Amino acid sequence: MTINFSPRRGVSRTVMALVVAVVAVIVALGMRWFAAAPLVNQHSTGSSIIAFGDSITAGSGAGRGEDYPSQLSRMADVEILNRGVPGDTTAGGLARLERDVLGSDPRIVIVCLGGNDMLQRMEPDTTFANLEKIIRRIQSSGALVVLVAVDGGFLVGGGHGKRFRELARQTGVVFVPDVLAGILTSPKLKADQIHPNGKGYTIMAERIYKALKPHLPSADGKP
Repeated sequence: MTINFSPRRGVSRTVMALVVAVVAVIVALGMRWFAAAPLVNQHSTGSSIIAFGDSITAGSGAGRGEDYPSQLSRMADVEILNRGVPGDTTAGGLARLERDVLGSDPRIVIVCLGGNDMLQRMEPDTTFANLEKIIRRIQSSGALVVLVAVDGGFLVGGGHGKRFRELARQTGVVFVPDVLAGILTSPKLKADQIHPNGKGYTIMAERIYKALKPHLPSADGKP
């Protein structure tokens, strides 16, 4: 007696092919949705644009008017409030958020924090939890957030570019990756080991402006 299993094998191959195809479609759609996640508060109605951060925002290492917020302000032809505090950590930023940001009716807030956490070897989970709290609280005020990643290999404990990117995707913010790339490894662009000079801040401003520019016209709900 001979039993032929070939039809069942054929059915199995067909089923497996269908399963693979369905999974591929789900993954493709999921990736498309994930990459196209909408920005939160793209049409903010606040009145101020604020650069919020540490010494990199304050402009340490550069002359008057050479800090990146001042240069970005000139590029964008809008006033940008500089709320950078040298030495600040994400915990410090969270503590002064109400005073320095939320109390100023923000329309757009550029967040550039985390470098000092890395230099002080703080727990990355704590750093990114603080950053998420900062972002969520700013968004709850109705403002659009621009997250600037400080992730150069010069930082002790650096190398968190993926976590910055994931946080940006999860929270629906405008994202500027590794803003100091190539700056602090070039003697011509830095004032010391951890701060750019005026030319370095120019490059920072250009990178942030490129990401911010498409959102400036629509940030107040105008076309």
